[in-house]
Amino acid sequence: MQEIGYLVVGLFLPLFPLGMLVNAVFARVTHPLLRSALLLTWPQIGLLALSALASKPPSWVVIWALATSALYAFRLLAMREMGRWTGYLATSAWALLWLPASAGLQLPELWPLAAAFSIPLAFLTLLTRALEERFGAAYTGLYGGLAQSTPRFAGVLVVSVLAATATPVFPAFFAMLHTLIVAQPGPAVVLAAVWLLWSWAAARLLQGLIVGAAEPSPHQDLSTVMAWGYAIGLVALVLSGLLLTGGRL
Repeated sequence: MQEIGYLVVGLFLPLFPLGMLVNAVFARVTHPLLRSALLLTWPQIGLLALSALASKPPSWVVIWALATSALYAFRLLAMREMGRWTGYLATSAWALLWLPASAGLQLPELWPLAAAFSIPLAFLTLLTRALEERFGAAYTGLYGGLAQSTPRFAGVLVVSVLAATATPVFPAFFAMLHTLIVAQPGPAVVLAAVWLLWSWAAARLLQGLIVGAAEPSPHQDLSTVMAWGYAIGLVALVLSGLLLTGGRL
């Protein structure tokens, strides 16, 4: 029965191939606010279900979770559509939550780690919709030069991608660092490789959108009010990342 419980949790803290359900649901939910709500609540449900099992995940589940995270991190390198890119990054990140759970962290300690991964992804979901409204699709390589044509949007997008891929000093960075600290040496090596793949995928994504020649017909940039709104949200993320270090590292 315990094994069945772990499989149920594996729908929310993705274990391949159960994690395919996450991306299937994410693809069907097209409204950006609903997508953002999904990103924020899905792993928290998994953690709540995991706490109900009242036991630490066994080593075979941790190995499965690491393999899932590495698989989706590797698949990020080939993703050109930002919506699917965000879903794959979420799947890779949420699978890693099995590691601190196996190290004995309790629900009040796990919830902030899940939020640290999910909140920047919600930002990316809103920006993906903004790209779709401007260009009809959110594909890398389909258009470029956003740094020239829409500099405010490009700046927000770059910082949001960095926040989502655990760049210092955002919350996901400290969540990854804490997960590395509590992991055993073998899993820690895999975790570091996953982190490297995230950074590589982020560079490829931004290269296909930000650099290059701008579109001949300029598109509307973010308004000053919207740009400041995103900026305030990203600064709040930085501050919360610094607060996340308290008592964890």
